[in-house]
Amino acid sequence: MLRVALTGGIGSGKSSVAELFGRLGAPIIDADLIARELTRIGHPLLRKIARAFGAGVINADGSLNRRALGNLVFANPDQRRQLEQILHPPIRREMEQRLRACAAPYAILVIPLLLETRQQDIADIIIVVDLPEQLQIKRVMQRDGLSEDQVRGILAAQCQRTERLEAADYLIDNSGGLDQLIDQVENIHQRLIASSPSG
Repeated sequence: MLRVALTGGIGSGKSSVAELFGRLGAPIIDADLIARELTRIGHPLLRKIARAFGAGVINADGSLNRRALGNLVFANPDQRRQLEQILHPPIRREMEQRLRACAAPYAILVIPLLLETRQQDIADIIIVVDLPEQLQIKRVMQRDGLSEDQVRGILAAQCQRTERLEAADYLIDNSGGLDQLIDQVENIHQRLIASSPSG
């Protein structure tokens, strides 16, 4: 089975692309969804995060305040690395475990910080979802209610667009409409099926 990493900057449309691959029958393993599962109320990782970053990142009901934690780590590279050291090893183990349970020509691993965390070795193929930076900023501002400065701060903490483009085996341009996106996903799907060991 081919291991296919799907990545892209914030607001690039990774979730939409993953959903389209899922509709075509590909198993989807999403690092962000796993992170949410591993930081739910009562999970040991949540207690570890609270000890490392303080009560300010925990909501009154005991759940993780993701926005507060995000604001904290995006403003401080050392704290961001500390959070990555807490979260990424157990997320990686869970992804590997789910991969072993898959039976398909290929599986999609949605990993937003694939390049930033140097996890390219988990994948045989890398798909990058891309769009012009100004459109990316606009979409994130609309989606998350953030200011342009806040979005630019997040972008500054991620790898450069050029680095992602260089790493791509397949590139999906998400600057157009849904029909254009569907066509690109279906084309790559056929090529992945053809190049998979079972294809």
